[in-house]
Amino acid sequence: VGDEGRIAVIDTERGSARKYSDLTAFDVVELTSFEVQHYIDGIEAAVDAGYTALIIDSLSHAWAGPGGLLEFVDNKKRQNTNNFTAWRDATPLHNKLIDAILGADIHIIITMRTKMEYVVEKDERTGKAIPKKIGMQPVQRDGLEYEFDVIGDIDLGHYLTISKTRCTPLTDKSFHKAGEDIASILRDWLGGWIRSRRGSRRTDAARSRMPRQALWRW
Repeated sequence: VGDEGRIAVIDTERGSARKYSDLTAFDVVELTSFEVQHYIDGIEAAVDAGYTALIIDSLSHAWAGPGGLLEFVDNKKRQNTNNFTAWRDATPLHNKLIDAILGADIHIIITMRTKMEYVVEKDERTGKAIPKKIGMQPVQRDGLEYEFDVIGDIDLGHYLTISKTRCTPLTDKSFHKAGEDIASILRDWLGGWIRSRRGSRRTDAARSRMPRQALWRW
């Protein structure tokens, strides 16, 4: 975001964002109920307040947390609504959230939890079989991650591996404890993207800050 940029955070992790306040300045809203509209309200508030970037940590709660879409569907079923009808009502809410994210005039970084699973591998040193924890699918609706410009998976060794990207310099890249290295690549890419748009109606001072959405799964 640069020296003049401002960061907003939507925190669903019981105030965990505040524990990183020593690293950089940001403003935070802490959600305790995770209805889709609460996320949308937070996104719109960040845009209206002129923030440069918004971090949503995490989007998984909009799916599986209290007030999230899975709970919404369960409540519909308790009202004698069948599964098909319940999801028919839930899907427009999900789509509204995605539209709010992709349409927001702000840079957005999203984290999502992953479903964890253990596999048994052979230890090369001892020859014994040992369990290893691996990351699986993000806790959200299937296919959501492909809405974003950059997707990265962070493993237990703190390696960020880019699994899908529209930013060509990031293709197949991996970063250990990603920080300024990946940030500089994204900054250069965004600058080039904006320059390539010069001459269009969206490159005036009020509109040149085009949104780029990224997702880190952990």
